[in-house]
Amino acid sequence: MDLRATATLTGYIATIPAANLLVTHYGAVPVAPGLVAPAGVYMVGLALVLRDLARETAGRAAVIAAIGAGAVLSWLLADPALAVASAAAFAVAETLDFAVYEPLRKRGLVVAMVASNVVGLIADSLIFLWLAFGSLAYLPGQAVGKAWMTVAAIVVITVMRRNRRAVTA
Repeated sequence: MDLRATATLTGYIATIPAANLLVTHYGAVPVAPGLVAPAGVYMVGLALVLRDLARETAGRAAVIAAIGAGAVLSWLLADPALAVASAAAFAVAETLDFAVYEPLRKRGLVVAMVASNVVGLIADSLIFLWLAFGSLAYLPGQAVGKAWMTVAAIVVITVMRRNRRAVTA
């Protein structure tokens, strides 16, 4: 496995327990004027992006193994109720992500990433919020917080690709 694959998988795995630890220790945080979400929202948004990048660099089987590793770490490090809610949300969101990402990848990385992240962030938010809190009150904040991370990552990826093309041209 090359360095990029190792880095994206490691980052992805780390975001899962980090999100749960942030929720446990900080509760809700502002994500936009008038909107709050559980503190792990940014880590989960980053996880959605890292998952797609890990899929590109390490492959689908490695991402599935990483989901399992992240769930185990969450169970060991975070509140068990949050870990269970997180694992269930990730499992469903990742399954839906693969269903969207794989066919759209032929149209380009950014197209596949945006579409799969939208599906993933909605599924993850609905399941996690319901299982962890028994409420969808944070849903608007969850969607906005995760979308911020997707937009930021796509901007960074686009700039990096343009710079790489400029260097090789």
